[in-house]
Amino acid sequence: MQFRQQALAKLQSPEELDLPVRFARPQGWLVLSVTVIVMAAASVWAVTGSVASTVSAPAILTHGQGSYILQSPVAGQVTAILAEEGEQLPANSPVLKVRTSEGDTVVRTIAAGRLTGLAATIGQIISTGANVAAVEKVARAKDPLYATVYVPAENAASIPANAAVDLTVQSVPTQEYGVLRGHVKSVDRSAQSAQQIAAFLGDSQLGEQFTKDGRPVAVLVRLDKKKSTKSGYKWSSADGPPFALTSMTAAEGQIRLDDQRPVDWLLP
Repeated sequence: MQFRQQALAKLQSPEELDLPVRFARPQGWLVLSVTVIVMAAASVWAVTGSVASTVSAPAILTHGQGSYILQSPVAGQVTAILAEEGEQLPANSPVLKVRTSEGDTVVRTIAAGRLTGLAATIGQIISTGANVAAVEKVARAKDPLYATVYVPAENAASIPANAAVDLTVQSVPTQEYGVLRGHVKSVDRSAQSAQQIAAFLGDSQLGEQFTKDGRPVAVLVRLDKKKSTKSGYKWSSADGPPFALTSMTAAEGQIRLDDQRPVDWLLP
C-alpha cells in the first residue's frame, strides 16, 4: 500500500523540466577521457611505432683472427712438453719433442700466438698428422678481444649494421656485474660447418656444439671499450668485474634485430 501511494504521488507531481539532467558522474567522464586518450595513443603508435626484437645465440671471446691446430709432422713417442697452456709464443717456437726411429724431432708453432690447448702428453704414441696443440693467432697479449656469435642462419639477414649486442659472459656473475656491451662489426655471408668453426676456434668440440641445431652464421662483435674498468670494456654495471677477460671464454650473445612495425596496413 505504501508503494502505491508513492507511485500516485509521483504521477501527480509536476514535471521538473527546468532542472538539469545528469548523464554521467564526474568519475565517469574521467574514465571516458582516459579511455579516449589511450585509444588515440595506441592508434598513433600502431602507425608510427615499432617493436624491437632480439636473437640469442652462443658466443665465444677471441682476438678475432682465429686459431689453428698444430699437427705432428712425424710419428713417434712424445718425450717432452716444451711449452705451457696460455703461453704467448712467437712463430717457430718449440712446443713438444717426439722421438722417432731416426731421432728426436721438435714440433714448432707455425705462426705467433697463444697456446690455448695441448692434446699430447709425455709418453704418448702419436701418428703423423696427429693434432697435438691448438694455437690462437694473436701477435700481442694486449690485442683487443672480439666476440663471435653463432647466429641461426634464418636470423642473419635481419641483423642491421652496428647493431647493439649484450653478452652474458660465462665466467662473470651477471647479477653482480651485468652484461658486456658491444656492437656488430660484420656478418658472414654464408653459414659455417662444424669443420669450419673447429678450424677457426681450434676446437672440434666447439664446432659440434655450435652446429647441433644447424649450420649457423658467424657474427663478429666489437666490444665497447671503457678505460675505467678493470677489463677495459664497457658493462651494464658501472665498473664490471674486478678482473681481466681472456680469450676462448664462452658467452651468450643477444643481438638487436631490425625494428618491426606492429601493424601492416593493407591499402586498396
